[in-house]
Amino acid sequence: MLRLLVLFLLLANGLFFAWSHGLLRAYGFAPAPVNEPQRVAQQIKPESIKLLSASEIKRVEAQVQADLAPKECLQAGPFDDAQAATLRKALESALPSGSWQLEEGKVAAHWIIYMGKYATAELQAKKRAELNGMGIKSESVSSPALEIGLSLGGFETEAAAKAELARLVPKGIRTAKVVQEREAGTASTLKLPALTEMLRAKMADLKPALAGKPLKNCS
Repeated sequence: MLRLLVLFLLLANGLFFAWSHGLLRAYGFAPAPVNEPQRVAQQIKPESIKLLSASEIKRVEAQVQADLAPKECLQAGPFDDAQAATLRKALESALPSGSWQLEEGKVAAHWIIYMGKYATAELQAKKRAELNGMGIKSESVSSPALEIGLSLGGFETEAAAKAELARLVPKGIRTAKVVQEREAGTASTLKLPALTEMLRAKMADLKPALAGKPLKNCS
């Protein structure tokens, strides 16, 4: 009797060992799993963690602040084919991909009331100050062929430009004339849809490639 009891206990212990270690799982007998192996796969790999220096932390914080800062949409143009090719090359080397767009489209003819050419920038500035004193707004021309000169306004038709010049003559404007600044055709426009302060700083290096075209608000 005692021998049978010992054999029974040995058999029970063997079965418990096999059950507790999952040896009987194929037969449908095994304890419920208490571990979560999927969480091990989600763990951050220690070897991929990098400790940053104080200067690197400041650089990352500056980048985060720049990304969170309000963004502005600016554009410039139009650019002819040669100007657009030069600008595209400069943009690709200076700004990250996706931060700028160079869009080609049709542009209408453009006339201006023109004063110039002036021999020096100093003479241009003197004339501009004189016009300001007369209450007449002026700005530098964007066409290289008309530099150094001033524009007293831009118009979509020659008739509109001549009508405005006739209105300015009684105010003392004597040497201005209507000229066609741009013919109708196709041209490219640079658009910076989300300009951050960091990108604005980089734009200073691109000024020569803008061919004198100012950046203006997209609206």
